[in-house]
Amino acid sequence: MGIKIILLDLDGTLLTTEKTLSPATRAALDRAAAAGIHIVPCTGRLYRGIPQEIRELPYIRYAAVVNGAQIYDAAEEKILCRTEIPQEKAERLYDYFETLPAIYDCYMDGWGYMRSDHYARIDEYILDPKIAALARRTRKPLEDFREYMRREGGPLQKVQVFFNDPERRRLELKRLTEGFPEMSVTSSLPFNIEINIREASKGEALRFLCRHLGIAERDSMAFGDGSNDVSMLRAAGIGVAMGNSDEEALAAADCVTDTNDSDGVAKAIERFCF
Repeated sequence: MGIKIILLDLDGTLLTTEKTLSPATRAALDRAAAAGIHIVPCTGRLYRGIPQEIRELPYIRYAAVVNGAQIYDAAEEKILCRTEIPQEKAERLYDYFETLPAIYDCYMDGWGYMRSDHYARIDEYILDPKIAALARRTRKPLEDFREYMRREGGPLQKVQVFFNDPERRRLELKRLTEGFPEMSVTSSLPFNIEINIREASKGEALRFLCRHLGIAERDSMAFGDGSNDVSMLRAAGIGVAMGNSDEEALAAADCVTDTNDSDGVAKAIERFCF
């Protein structure tokens, strides 16, 4: 088996805690790309939320974004695949979220949207300052959030809810999974819950890209650290969990590498590709 495609989660995986790409990891990606291996960011973020230093790597053509709800071809500037939440299903989620001690948002057509009063409280609920800053850059605050969504009527890539109480977040992960069986309920951060339509996942993104590029799934490698990475870790020929991964990612992976702050991605690429 030879690795021909590598899919990489960003937060907690490819990026350090400071949300940067370390020199050693950049060198490993460069070496893999020079060997003909496709390098694909696979993230819960929007495409515009991928750090510029990643998007501008000369060999990054494809990106699986919003947990696999969209697969984007940067060279052609087009979406290859989209699997989204109909507005009427999102309405049920909003109704439930408004009963919670939380703030929420949604992604539509490559942008994030949030109630204005929730946007003003981002720092209370998004407890990582760098992620909070990213949220402010990529969300549009709306006074008439629900009316705007009804008026636009487009499908959503993802709905997300943020908690400042870890115990309540843990409880709602269970309740949302049970109460919305048509949805995929996952998490990528200690304070969030991410909801996609069930058919959208990072694992399905990996399968789509392998078909698109004519690569056998056994010749793929994937890196992740959270529950939204589990389907991708299971689908890959080699699923690699980071040393800082949660229990679900660790259980789903074929092996465990070092942490995101200790060049875990670079070490596993060196081990399995070279």
